[in-house]
Amino acid sequence: MLKKSIVLLVLILSVYLSFSALKPSSVPKAKDKASFSVERALSHLDVISKAPHFVGNNAHANVRDYITKQLEALGLTVEIQEGYSISRWGNMTKPKNILARIEGSDNSKALMLLSHYDSNPHSSYGASDAGSGVVTILEGLRAYLESGKKPKNDIIVLISDAEELGLNGADLFVNKHPWAKDLGLVLNFEARGSGGPSYMLIETNGGNRNMVKDFIEANPDYPVANSLAYSIYKLLPNDTDLTRFREDGDIEGFNFAFIDDHFDYHTALDTYERLDRTTLAHQASYLMPTLHYFADANLNNMKSDSDNVYFNMPFFKTITYSFSLILPMFIISFLVFLFLIYYGIKRSRLTLPEMGKGFLPFLTTLIINVGIGYLGWVFLKAVYPGYEEMLHGFTYNGHTYIWAFAFLAIGISLFVYHKFHKPKNASNLLIAPIFFWLIICGAFAFQLKGASFFIIPVIFALITLFVIIRQHKPSLYLLTFLSLPVILIMSPFVKMFPVGLGLGLLMASTLMVTLIFSLTVPVFSYFKHKNRWAYLFFIISFAFFITAHFQSSFNEKRPKPNSLVYVLNADDNTAIWATYDDVLDPWTKTYLSDNPNDDNALNKNTIGSKYNTRFSYSRKADAKNIPQPTFEVLFDSVIDNKRHLRLYMASQRLVNRVEVFSDTTNVYYDYKINGMDIQKSGKSKTAFGNRWRNRLFTYYVPDGNSLDLEFSVPVNQKTTMEIYESSFDLIGHSELKVPKRSADMIPKPFVLNDAVIVKKTLTIE
Repeated sequence: MLKKSIVLLVLILSVYLSFSALKPSSVPKAKDKASFSVERALSHLDVISKAPHFVGNNAHANVRDYITKQLEALGLTVEIQEGYSISRWGNMTKPKNILARIEGSDNSKALMLLSHYDSNPHSSYGASDAGSGVVTILEGLRAYLESGKKPKNDIIVLISDAEELGLNGADLFVNKHPWAKDLGLVLNFEARGSGGPSYMLIETNGGNRNMVKDFIEANPDYPVANSLAYSIYKLLPNDTDLTRFREDGDIEGFNFAFIDDHFDYHTALDTYERLDRTTLAHQASYLMPTLHYFADANLNNMKSDSDNVYFNMPFFKTITYSFSLILPMFIISFLVFLFLIYYGIKRSRLTLPEMGKGFLPFLTTLIINVGIGYLGWVFLKAVYPGYEEMLHGFTYNGHTYIWAFAFLAIGISLFVYHKFHKPKNASNLLIAPIFFWLIICGAFAFQLKGASFFIIPVIFALITLFVIIRQHKPSLYLLTFLSLPVILIMSPFVKMFPVGLGLGLLMASTLMVTLIFSLTVPVFSYFKHKNRWAYLFFIISFAFFITAHFQSSFNEKRPKPNSLVYVLNADDNTAIWATYDDVLDPWTKTYLSDNPNDDNALNKNTIGSKYNTRFSYSRKADAKNIPQPTFEVLFDSVIDNKRHLRLYMASQRLVNRVEVFSDTTNVYYDYKINGMDIQKSGKSKTAFGNRWRNRLFTYYVPDGNSLDLEFSVPVNQKTTMEIYESSFDLIGHSELKVPKRSADMIPKPFVLNDAVIVKKTLTIE
């Protein structure tokens, strides 16, 4: 009994260690002036995150001025780069980038430190995203300069603007600034939540081998990096500033981004108070060693034609090996597996009937656990409709659900395997899991090479199989030791997938639990009463579900995201209230009533949102006296069988965003916005030629309320543009008198919200 208790304690501690090794457990004190001080970084963050500071508002300008002064206080000369930019998503603005440069001793490639200073419109305070990155750089630079070191490479600082709108500041720098050609490497600091470990992700057009090796040489204390995340990241449409550097400038970079507490992302909860201090310390633990290392490294040698597999593990930090070893490792492991089956049968430790029976508990637990993970979330959304209001898919009690489903999956695994327990049957029961893991590794070897480190637990499982074939009663301690790699390497993935991609991937958590458990079957074969352990895990899981239930309601600590806009149709002087919410609350019902209209004409022109969210309900409203934009035709002439026009649109109120729509049948040969040419696209090679919806562009107003539009169209074309002019001043608007939300509500992120919208149709015949 004592031996089993020790083993169980070791397994629990290994799970704990797999998570605790991911980031600092406390905030370290600065040893001297040349050390990073989290306290000093936080003093900057307190100023930067006082108010939402999106492009165009006063707080945005104040934050820019503050960062500029802090860089100047370090003895740096600061430059503000500004100019118009339109993103690949059709979002246009005039970013103002903050730039500074430290000269190195060699005439070589430069190192860039990168983050962005704008917050997401319109309610986010931007403390984590990306105030945390800005203050990490400010304090890291101070500490570096305090050391008195002269870097070999130039160090360029870019605190970019308008990242949240479409990477516009990065686009402006990479494509318009001469310093972009000097760059050899970029270190980018980002956030997609307000806590948790920071993940290292590589951004490169080529192979990662040299970058991985240099990262290991830099030797950060808490590396959280694996090539599975890197491979998945390369398959996704990436949207950090580094994307522009890679795609437009062929410049390598490292992303350091934390993603936990995702419920704070882009919301009014992204505040100074809610940023996890140990997470900020984790960002610093990346910056300081990489800054010192890459400031003196050969940045001409970052590119590579080959890739490496890499993953992190307690005690060993980052482990790496070449992609060229993936197939040999898989083939050798598979041949060893076949040999061990032969060897086990020869020694009468394996039999075909018992091996076949071993597939039944494995497949049973796999199907049940994955099904529970998938259907469980569907069920929870049906029981708690309010969860749908959190568009990113991670609820305030999301961590509790991860634990609940993980413990449930362990309990099911123990319960099912108890039914198949026989003395000395562990070898037969281990065949099915190893076979399935090998199938996965084979698929990864050809389709997702970055995940090929999954073969490492398989290798230790093969050693385990050899031991239990050779010995009639192998040491429980030895079997426990051989099971540690699968726990130490794989346990963090139980949490990583739903945290990073939403609770819709709870099935990934239950799958990972099943796979991890399956390779520890020899250890649990020593536990005769696995059903009793199963009941214990069921009880623990139930306790987490009960806890999650009591955390399911919205309150001041867990405010409900909601949305409301007022839309005035200036064409016929009618107005409506509209919302993106599926579940109305007392605040929205005041304007939409208990029986709102769900046939929303606004969805004809989908006003852009991160999750393609559409208006759900609307209700007729009184038409208020909201100033309408005015239009002036400055030029109208036919040249070379094309009609050339120049229009000037002037807003008569302070607006933040202008959305322009035009039916896809309308053709624009050329188009300029405030003097900037729109790139021609599509088969027709026309402006906005590849649009598949009516939207032409969105203009986020930087510091003026006007649009100068020049375009050419077919002579006989009836050109129609619908313009939605929005201001973020619904709350407290003198005409509308909408009160503030109660403390248990926040503005819903990712959508156009708290806006007064004026729709105006412009027809040119």
